[in-house]
Amino acid sequence: MSAPSLLLLDLDGVLRRFPPDGPIEDGFGLPRGTLARVSFALAGPATAGRATDEEWRAAVREQLVVEGLPPARAADAVAAWTRTGEVIGEALDLVRRVRKRCRVALLSNATDRLPRDLAALGLDREVDAVVSSARLGVAKPSPEAFRRALRVLQHSPSGTLFCDDNAVNAEAARTIGIDAVHTPDFPALHEALASRGLLDDGVGTGSPGTAGPLLLVLHDRDDAEEAARELAEAGWSPCAVHKDVLAGEDDLEDADWVVELTTGPDDRPASAHRGLLEELAGRYDGFVTD
Repeated sequence: MSAPSLLLLDLDGVLRRFPPDGPIEDGFGLPRGTLARVSFALAGPATAGRATDEEWRAAVREQLVVEGLPPARAADAVAAWTRTGEVIGEALDLVRRVRKRCRVALLSNATDRLPRDLAALGLDREVDAVVSSARLGVAKPSPEAFRRALRVLQHSPSGTLFCDDNAVNAEAARTIGIDAVHTPDFPALHEALASRGLLDDGVGTGSPGTAGPLLLVLHDRDDAEEAARELAEAGWSPCAVHKDVLAGEDDLEDADWVVELTTGPDDRPASAHRGLLEELAGRYDGFVTD
């Protein structure tokens, strides 16, 4: 089994953490857990891109007033709670190591504030791509969030490893064929990456140099079948065409179509001809993945 060619990471709880809300709640006379309860209950529109971050925080302020906090105190409480957080340094070290071997992208349930936070933390320079639920229009754990994220990233589920500190999100990713791991702490994250050959520990079942099949991913079935015929006539194998699990079983209109290629005409691994295959994929507005 070859190593993943895309590491998709959750942000909060994996690469970023926040100090506890307790001291803020104590300082403003709020019961412990109030800020998390209110903010998560009201976050849906903002994390789905239907409201701004400021509108969400205004709604939190209003709810705190409803629950008995004077307006000025509610505003101060939300201001104190509005933090950028901090990078989990040991996790960032892993990301830097993984980026020597494959692409790393973030998939975060976030508001339109996310780009500012990442820039302030310097994380925008530490990953290859960022996908926000606010831009996708749907949040984890909906399987559709993962489908849309992979379309944005132009990547196949079969070559993707997803890590999240929320077990429900990891389970949702697995429903569309992603190798997903619940990583609630640093040891779990390290094990997930090392066991899949993404670190330089000498541990795992694969490596970037592992010769495995390549997938030619096209958006139209006729294009995939035409490309498969062309490749088969040129001596490629196995040239099998199948529907990508990125789409639902009954979602024929939105499905991607995959041509699986293992060996080139010269009996060398398909990976040795990646440039040629990427040129072919470009003719059909598709892409190549592991």
